[in-house]
Amino acid sequence: MARRSLSGALVLAAASLVMTPSVAHASPPGAKDVTAVLFEWKYDSVAKECTSTLGPAGYGYVQVSPPAEHIQGSQWWTSYQPVSYKIAGRLGDRTAFKNMVNTCHAAGVKVVVDTVINHMSAGSGTGTGGSSYTKYTYPGLYSSYDFDDCTSQVGNYQDRWNVQHCELVGLADLDTGESYVRGAIAGYMNDLLTLGVDGFRIDAAKHIDTADLANIKSRLTNPSVYWKQEVIYGAGEAVQPTEYTGNGDVQEFRYAYDLKRVFNNENLAYLKNYGEGWGYLNSSVAGVFVDNHDTERNGSTLNYKDGANYTLANVFMLAWPYGAPDINSGYEWSDTDAGPPNGGTVNACWQDGWKCQHKWPEIIRMVGFRNATRGEAVTNWWDNGGDAIAFGRGSKGFVAINHESYSLSRTYQTSLPAGTYCNVQNNTTVSVNSSGQLTATLGANTALAVYAGKTGC
Repeated sequence: MARRSLSGALVLAAASLVMTPSVAHASPPGAKDVTAVLFEWKYDSVAKECTSTLGPAGYGYVQVSPPAEHIQGSQWWTSYQPVSYKIAGRLGDRTAFKNMVNTCHAAGVKVVVDTVINHMSAGSGTGTGGSSYTKYTYPGLYSSYDFDDCTSQVGNYQDRWNVQHCELVGLADLDTGESYVRGAIAGYMNDLLTLGVDGFRIDAAKHIDTADLANIKSRLTNPSVYWKQEVIYGAGEAVQPTEYTGNGDVQEFRYAYDLKRVFNNENLAYLKNYGEGWGYLNSSVAGVFVDNHDTERNGSTLNYKDGANYTLANVFMLAWPYGAPDINSGYEWSDTDAGPPNGGTVNACWQDGWKCQHKWPEIIRMVGFRNATRGEAVTNWWDNGGDAIAFGRGSKGFVAINHESYSLSRTYQTSLPAGTYCNVQNNTTVSVNSSGQLTATLGANTALAVYAGKTGC
């Protein structure tokens, strides 16, 4: 979900990840659980990136922005105001979407779709696919009878009924307790499944009763398909993330909020028990991120403008065994409403304003580290009581992060076999002796990461 009003329109959040059947787990054993969230990328650009970058780097999933027909306009949030369930948004038509899914699959990357099912649009007009609409009337799909009776905006998060029956930033709120609406939503999701989609990120899930979501999921051709739900934690609020874990994974916003506070103002030493030890959701149902498209704009988390703090937070997330991580990959902005450069076409990373965080060297090389250390517990934790930490992942990997303002030289105890390894953070070699010790110098705001199988740089 996302709380913010945008020139009378919308806003919602994103993130993602993926997985497999039955009981949903964010981190399925033996799978690649890192998701590149290519926010507002056109589908043909996503397809190219799956082939050139995501597959070779070991990303398990790509999350794409909403594909349904939506209101017209250049702002990014128009994608979150659907007017029909045709695959006809500005990022690509049905053919482009299908080609993208097939291409990503060929590269070994699964596809998660940001799915907007809590509401329809505000206003009236003609959608990106040519459909006429007015608020509460979407010909051939919904009429006024299919929306909740509350037509005022959500305003009281201590009141469950208000949160789940009133309108999120003035958008027409679907009555998901109604059988026809449930069937129509399931029909949209089933259509995406026929196109090969592997999972869904449920936007604004907090504003839909968890029983309604369970019913919709039961109507899918694959009821055990992966989905992850956007349920933002709020202390003392009526609707809590734990209510939704029976349906699938849930995004753990506290993880991102607290990373900002720790990296900006506190000590990395505090991260020793990060995750469930901080009161978060169980790791097996948690989706985590440093930032997403909403939080980078509203200031509640770190973002690409935060330099080393942001980069090192992503390094930590990928090295630390809690939840399944999303790497937010968007574009530069000063106007928080501004849509994507070139209408979503990415000719090359780091051009035309595209930030491509998923491809930053310090971040992309940690995807291989995460895949290589899957299932390994944290070992050999060390910290200096301040902003320097180090830890192993069993006998498979070791990471050190120096967030101090000065260079740090020391010998670390690891559980790695003796040998020469590549420090993937800067492509230099380091040696581990027969006692498992590794000696290194880390400059201010740099990291070291080595893992089994990665010896040469």
